[in-house]
Amino acid sequence: MHALPRIETREQATAQKFTPLEHENRPAVDTAAAAFYLNRRPQTLRGWACMENGPIRPIRVNGRLAWKVADIKAVLGVGSGTA
Repeated sequence: MHALPRIETREQATAQKFTPLEHENRPAVDTAAAAFYLNRRPQTLRGWACMENGPIRPIRVNGRLAWKVADIKAVLGVGSGTA
């Protein structure tokens, strides 16, 4: 008999793609990563950018949205690791 493929939960599948926030060393991340860290859907963050009504504001890099890691950490109350 053939073994059935292992089914991963959504959290398991997405968590493997992103660096833990406390280890993130880039100054800004893309919308998918920011949505993962903030536990929101990417479209929610795009709405925040469009309506300018979210808890954080993105920057634009070559026409694309980028979200500052420091802002994400501030919203979540996570230390920035700098002393």
